[in-house]
Order: sequence, then C-alpha cells, then structure tokens
Amino acid sequence: MLSYIIVILCSYIIGSIPSGLILGKTFWNVDLREYGSKNIGATNAWRTLGKLPGFIVFVADLLKGMIGVYLGMLLVGTSTAMIIGGIVAIIGHSLSLFLKFKGGKGVATGLGVIIMLMPTVSAIVFIIWLVIVMISKYVSLASIIAAICVPIFAFILGMPFEFVAFGVVAALFVIYRHKSNIGRLMNGTENKIKAGKR
Repeated sequence: MLSYIIVILCSYIIGSIPSGLILGKTFWNVDLREYGSKNIGATNAWRTLGKLPGFIVFVADLLKGMIGVYLGMLLVGTSTAMIIGGIVAIIGHSLSLFLKFKGGKGVATGLGVIIMLMPTVSAIVFIIWLVIVMISKYVSLASIIAAICVPIFAFILGMPFEFVAFGVVAALFVIYRHKSNIGRLMNGTENKIKAGKR
C-alpha cells in the first residue's frame, strides 16, 4: 500500500510540473498564459512561440506521462500500478498543484502513458492524430478522435481489460477537457494550427 501511495504522490507532483510555463519563461521570456488560448500546453506553445518550442513542450509533457507509468512499474511492478501512475500524471498536468489546480488538456501526457502501456496502439493513434491535423488543421479535433480510438484499437489488438478500461477513462477525460473546443468546432470559430511567434 505504501508503494502505491508513493507512486500516486510522485506521479501527481511530476505531472503537475508546468513544463510549458517554465520553458516559455526560461528560454523565450514568454508566459503562455498571456497569449493565444492561454493554455500552457504544446499547441499554444506552437502557436505562440513557434514549431521548435512547441515540440520541446510537447516532449516535456509527454515525458511526464511516461515517468508516471515507469514509477508504477519500478515501485510496484503491476499493470494496475502502472495505469494508476499514468492516470495521476495526466491529472497532475491538467490540475496542477503549482497552478491553483489548472493546467493543460492532458493529450501529450496521455500519449506518454499510452506509449509506455501500449506502444503499438500509441503508434496507430499518433498516425491518426497526425493525418487529421494535416487535413483539417484542427489539433483539438484530432486529439478528440485520437483519444476515442485508443480503447477501440486496444480492444481490437487484444490488450488486457484494464488497459482497455484505461483507454475509455482517458478518452472521456480528454473529451471533457476539450468541451469548449467542441463548442467552437460546432460553430466554426475554432482556431486552426499555425506556428507563430506571439
């Protein structure tokens, strides 16, 4: 039980680290909360700071999810602990301890979790995400569809039940976090992806 508690606490704290905010302020002297969507995630970093900064923030957020799963594997060693570590890292990213329980939408961090748990599924879902972004230019739409595809492909590829269940929970979480984007997509006011510098 103590090991599980340590996994939860450490994963949450690591997930809570506001990568985009720290990197933006440190290297580009920009507070992402003051520009664009005011989100600290990779998409707003891409739009606000440019392609390279956006990619760096994406990798930093992705690593948080991977570390959460790794802690579960290292300290407990069960698939349940790995899933818990990943979920808590996503929650930390979205409800950061350091940002008054605000944060990003959990997509990059969630991808990090899926890479650790289901690498084949993550590759398929990433390709789907990339194709949709390239065609539609809507990152939010691509993220929502990719999230929905996670449990579907996990099931098709015969992943363990708990992995499929995680996919369902993660998909619902991503959809909920994108509720404002869904509204904008429906009324045609959602912003398309475009790298820029403020």
